[in-house]
Amino acid sequence: MYRAAITGTGVLTPSEVITNAELVAAFNAYADKYNAAHAAEIEAGDLPAKAHSSVDFIVAASGIEQRHVIDKTGVLDPDRMYPHLRARTDEEPSLMAEIGVDAINTALAQAGISADKVDLVICAASNIERAYPAVAVEIQQLIGAGGFAFDMNVACSSATFGIQTAADMIRTGSVRTAVVVNPEITSAHLEWRDRDCHFIFGDVATATVLQREDDAKGDHFIVRSTRCATVFSNNIRNNAGFMRMARDQMDDRRDMQFMQNGRKVFKEVLPLVSQHMAEHMADEGIVADDLKRLWLHQANKSMNDYIGKKVLGRDPAPGEQPNILQDYANTSSAGSIIAFAQHSGDLKSGDLGIICSFGAGYSVGSVVVQKA
Repeated sequence: MYRAAITGTGVLTPSEVITNAELVAAFNAYADKYNAAHAAEIEAGDLPAKAHSSVDFIVAASGIEQRHVIDKTGVLDPDRMYPHLRARTDEEPSLMAEIGVDAINTALAQAGISADKVDLVICAASNIERAYPAVAVEIQQLIGAGGFAFDMNVACSSATFGIQTAADMIRTGSVRTAVVVNPEITSAHLEWRDRDCHFIFGDVATATVLQREDDAKGDHFIVRSTRCATVFSNNIRNNAGFMRMARDQMDDRRDMQFMQNGRKVFKEVLPLVSQHMAEHMADEGIVADDLKRLWLHQANKSMNDYIGKKVLGRDPAPGEQPNILQDYANTSSAGSIIAFAQHSGDLKSGDLGIICSFGAGYSVGSVVVQKA
């Protein structure tokens, strides 16, 4: 058996930014147009009016201040409210592959290896651009990797589930070097016209390189242990699967996009995640004081604060549980990897931390890492 190590990470951040103020202005303009167009039904009580959003509401509900997106013009158009994402020809790289390759190149450079050393590519994301051929296989070809590749979807836990899968294959010797890439184009599945969720998501791509520990060339983190769990729930759902083509002509696209019962998610997910992490730590003989860092899924500041306090038994000290949510918003599976990539360089040899994700499924994945 071999030990797996994380030897490199990469983050591709789209250049376009939507601030809360910009988003609120666009949403409120849409709401005004909607209310004017349906004034008779609203006055008769047959249809509820669309309430305005506000910057204060968004920050209080989520802690988000802005988000990066592939295209902001379509999102901020009150008559459209979803991004312009050009349909590409079969001869062009897919959008997921394009941004994924960029993140991978950064991660490979950090690991100090070339792409031809990679023998496994997992494209793990909450929304896959097409059914087949697998985006991971396209990425494999674009970077010049060998071995094999496949797509994986476990919603917001896709990255940690991908890391466990890659680490397990490295441990058994079936692969030597793996890349887990998370191109999360979440702006395409968000319903920007829904006040309760229009502020949640942003776009990004992250990548993680895993190798046999013996092959690591520089600073790296040993993957001490991994653990995943799922419990079925409809409280976070996206119906945009193979039935979407049958509904594309419908004026109301709401049931084909991200939907969430936020109160139930908050109530049910937090105990699930806290217990999962506590049990994982107990099985590894780890106590709260052993942990130097928690890199949590960036879903909601209140959720992260609750989990951090539950796991550590106290309020996290500054830097112990880094949040990138305010700058990136929720980037689904990529969030915990952004936090890890940006807030792990200061750890010293022997320091322990946990990368943890949670989301639709319900799913939860945790990765205990130790600075080598």
